[in-house]
Amino acid sequence: MHAVRYDRFYDYDELTETLRAWAEEAPQLFALESIGRSFEGREIWLATVTNLETGPAAEKPAFLLEANIHAVEVTGCTAALHLLHRLLTGYGSDPKVTRALDTRAFYVIPRLNPDGSELALAERPRFLRSSVRPWPRLDPQDGLYEEDVDGDGRILFMRVPDPNGAWRAAEEDARLLVPRGPLDTPEDAQFYRLLPEGRIRNFDGVTIKTPPPLEGLDLNRNFPMEWVTESEQLGAGPFPASEPEVRAMVQAVVDRPNIVAHIAYHTFSGVHLRPYAGYDDDHYPTGDLRAYKLIGEEATRLTGYPAVSIFLDFKYDPKQTIKGGAHDWLYDHLGVFSWTTEFWSPQRQAGLDGFHFIEWLREHPVEDELAVLRWFEERYPGRAYVEWYPFDHPELGEVELGGWDLMGFWANVPYDRLEAELAPHSELALFHVLVSPLLEVHTLSVDEVGEAVWRVQLVLLNSGWLPTNVTEKALERKAVRPLEVELTLPEGARLTAGERITEAGQLTGRVHKRSTLWWGNDESTSDRVKLEWVIEAPSGTEIGIEARHQRAGTVRRVVELRS
Repeated sequence: MHAVRYDRFYDYDELTETLRAWAEEAPQLFALESIGRSFEGREIWLATVTNLETGPAAEKPAFLLEANIHAVEVTGCTAALHLLHRLLTGYGSDPKVTRALDTRAFYVIPRLNPDGSELALAERPRFLRSSVRPWPRLDPQDGLYEEDVDGDGRILFMRVPDPNGAWRAAEEDARLLVPRGPLDTPEDAQFYRLLPEGRIRNFDGVTIKTPPPLEGLDLNRNFPMEWVTESEQLGAGPFPASEPEVRAMVQAVVDRPNIVAHIAYHTFSGVHLRPYAGYDDDHYPTGDLRAYKLIGEEATRLTGYPAVSIFLDFKYDPKQTIKGGAHDWLYDHLGVFSWTTEFWSPQRQAGLDGFHFIEWLREHPVEDELAVLRWFEERYPGRAYVEWYPFDHPELGEVELGGWDLMGFWANVPYDRLEAELAPHSELALFHVLVSPLLEVHTLSVDEVGEAVWRVQLVLLNSGWLPTNVTEKALERKAVRPLEVELTLPEGARLTAGERITEAGQLTGRVHKRSTLWWGNDESTSDRVKLEWVIEAPSGTEIGIEARHQRAGTVRRVVELRS
């Protein structure tokens, strides 16, 4: 089986080559298709993994994994490849993988945003938030734009001596820059203005402006959940699902009503994020919040990452909320348990704990940054934090380049730790798919109740942990159809009692059977349903039965009317 490399991040061509190789090597398990094209015309690949001998993917509960919607977050793509390789190599030898592919399906979009990632992975990179399409302006404004000015394949920082600069060298380690004290004067120390490495468009010799990026779209603000205009949500685009990448994913999800769970792979922070981005937990149906928390507990057990609410624990601004995100859309509109995983926490690697995921990035004690610096220096000396070196800048003259290599060591997992960091998340994906509802035949019997008259009794069972509707939100939104059972009668057979097509509602799972005491625990058989038909037909007649549910799968039986 074509192996995954963990000593680099794949560009688009290498990603495509790997996916096509798997499709050729394991056609009974792996299928590859394009769900659309990116803004620059690259195919957006979706891999379907299931055992076709036990049925097509569309007739099984399915887990959706989507990665790399943000340009520089290429760790997510590698994590998606890790899962695919785990499934393909584990089938037949690993009981958990085998059970998953025999009874369920995986849909994996390894790189939803191939254009932005190609720029991030170029020999002379450019770092965008997301899409490469110019928005909302079509022409760049004057000011500083990030760029690899010295052509070394990295975009670092520039420090420029400036008596009015906001930064000075740390006393504990002169390489590290720390905020200038509020009363410091130019006589107290050398101060610096700290800028991202880049060029200044139409520099007037004095003013350094920070213009909005020419490519201002954020594809994860473009989903059709409480979408708002650009004036309220930066990067939102002109209308919901306006961008080809998002539109391709939305259509792919709508075309696959068997999706029961979703994870989006991002970086960084080392955390699992659950909706809502714009509401506190009172917005949930009670049962859904309990289930989310139980799933989060298992996610933490498997990966070590905490599971938190975006609204409560991951706001970029305390007074603002994120609109148009994929996880909110999938949960609130479709009733699917949806998560965002942010890979990698350098702070936690350095032994820090109890910090706020977002506020720490704005402000933290110098001791924290020194701890992170020491951790990196012990393992990647001179690479994660680059010593300042002189550079003759085309606009600014003599500056120094250096500081954190954010792309290589913060925004992504370092190569030597990549496989170990990602592996637990493939186990989490298996957990997500295996807790899904699963429709099974409990019993099927035929009794002769008269001359050439037969009673057929069928009991169906949801053997999954989650109910067939998956969430209460799905029922509230009418996003899921009831279980449907259909008889196929040959010529000469007549149905005298029962319906040829029967809607049988939803079947519960075990998720809410939690209490070990006598109160509050429902042990009724609401996970089962019994159906009966009376049929007039000659002995030996064969009757077809099909039971189908969008999210729990399809089962078929042929029963012979014989005593």
